[in-house]
Amino acid sequence: MYQAFFKPLLDFIVALLLTIVLLPLFLFVSLILVVIHGASPIFAQTRIGQHAKEFTIYKFKTIKENGASTSFLKLLRKTKIDELPQLFNILKGDMSFVGPRPDIPGYYDLLQGEDKKILALKPGITGRASLKYANEEALLAQQENPLRYNDEVIFPDKVKINHLYLQHISLQEDIKIIAKTVFLLIRN
Repeated sequence: MYQAFFKPLLDFIVALLLTIVLLPLFLFVSLILVVIHGASPIFAQTRIGQHAKEFTIYKFKTIKENGASTSFLKLLRKTKIDELPQLFNILKGDMSFVGPRPDIPGYYDLLQGEDKKILALKPGITGRASLKYANEEALLAQQENPLRYNDEVIFPDKVKINHLYLQHISLQEDIKIIAKTVFLLIRN
């Protein structure tokens, strides 16, 4: 009952309220990014969502076309402000606040057997795996072959973690995950 009805309803209400409250921040960041990029401040990319359906995820652009960055762009990534446009993904019904992070095609859409069960979940802005791998970029940067390490170590572990979440999904679990996410953001 929670996953089918209350979770999507809570997601929508909270996302709508946050969008309204954060509108000045959205506008401020968007304006600065238009100046930095000279184009749209939004990065859009195809990701795999619930039931392995593709959707477009939205983020603020934090990398310039030439691959460069600025202190402002780095700040957006570090504080996770670049993720705020995903509130629109929640309002559209593509995402939830808590769930597996949506990945690019070639991962979740290729799951087999029992692993496919996690595709019943809407992808989330945060989740258990997001918390465990909050330093994923730094971890991958330390590897000789980052793609192989991701494919053989990190992604399979994320699948296991998402199975645990599916088995224990509840309002209390979501509140714990959100609280840990906020604490992690404040601590950084």
